[in-house]
Amino acid sequence: MTSMAQTAIIAGGGIGGLTAALCLHHFGWRVQVLEQADALEEVGAGIQISPNGMQVFQALGLAEKIVAAGFLPQAAEMRDGGTGNVIFSTPLGHAATHRWGAPYVHIHRADLLTILADAVAKHMPEAIQTGTAVTGYGQDKNHAWAITANGKVEGNIVIGADGIHSSIRVQMPGRRDAHFTGHVAWRMAVPVERLKGHAPPPNATVWTGKGAHAVTYLLRGGQLANMVGVVECSDWTEESWSAKGTREQALTDFAGWHPVITHMVEAADTHYRWAIFDRRPPPKWHDGRAVLLGDACHPMSPFMAQGAVMAVEDSYVLARLLANSADTETAFKAYARQRRDRVARVINTARDNARLFHRMGGARQHPLRLASQAAPEFTARQLDWLYGHDVTAVSTA
Repeated sequence: MTSMAQTAIIAGGGIGGLTAALCLHHFGWRVQVLEQADALEEVGAGIQISPNGMQVFQALGLAEKIVAAGFLPQAAEMRDGGTGNVIFSTPLGHAATHRWGAPYVHIHRADLLTILADAVAKHMPEAIQTGTAVTGYGQDKNHAWAITANGKVEGNIVIGADGIHSSIRVQMPGRRDAHFTGHVAWRMAVPVERLKGHAPPPNATVWTGKGAHAVTYLLRGGQLANMVGVVECSDWTEESWSAKGTREQALTDFAGWHPVITHMVEAADTHYRWAIFDRRPPPKWHDGRAVLLGDACHPMSPFMAQGAVMAVEDSYVLARLLANSADTETAFKAYARQRRDRVARVINTARDNARLFHRMGGARQHPLRLASQAAPEFTARQLDWLYGHDVTAVSTA
């Protein structure tokens, strides 16, 4: 079993990095988190935490705070983007906890980041070091270190939780380049009071159409509406989370859609727009005493709402294996072995969803509607493999 006195250096203070810090502390490790930004600020709006992610936060004692800061959707549903007709609906709310062991939660990214950062500060004062960009890593037989502009920060292992542009991944053998998927995403958040009777349903709702789709849900106790709209595009490839488009562009992309969608676009102050890229996971998830997790390792398109949740699962599995394995190399190999197939299935399902969502406009008698009518639990059963997977209960064998 690895020593409880060892120290992990984590590159990246986002959701994955902070969750990894808390999981490692839970299993007895010391942690140093290095974040390049001068302050922990999460650009963006909503995030969906499905029950498989909430299982980890339950184990860390954070579930109640996350639920209190977020919103519990009543259902996961699919609607026609033009008519608003429901294609299928799967109960969430209390039904999610009953079926999968934990709630399904919508929360603002900034609110989740605050909860995680406060928990790190409570348990590990001085663990988070902002304004520290990690440019690479080094290692010897017993130690590893993150390389920064001010020198190196040394520990026993280095964890790359530094996102899609990870400097840790760049240095790892077998780098894979990204390619544009042909999809561009809009995102916006609007106070519900502005929508004047056209607020989204209190659900996790996918609105489908030909060549486009949108996802809406509520945040902050139902006071804030969040939307992500994805359209097909061949001539815009800027991969920036903070790039902006215009209201007029967004209205053109969703012309003729249901009033819930068009009113969201009209009422939003800011319309962020970014290109979605696809990256194949690297052949190696670790190199000696350095290891990857989350988007740094296996970035995925957003069509399963699992990017952050997979990083949360990674964090718990990695921390548990480091605590229970004979040495670091054994832990890293087991981590990659346990996580690779599951993450690949999520990535492939997300790709399939992108195609599915964009060819369903006017799908009055779509097979999903017929299947859910014939067997009301049909869609819930399709999610059991994902939402019912509890990494806090899975054997380490």
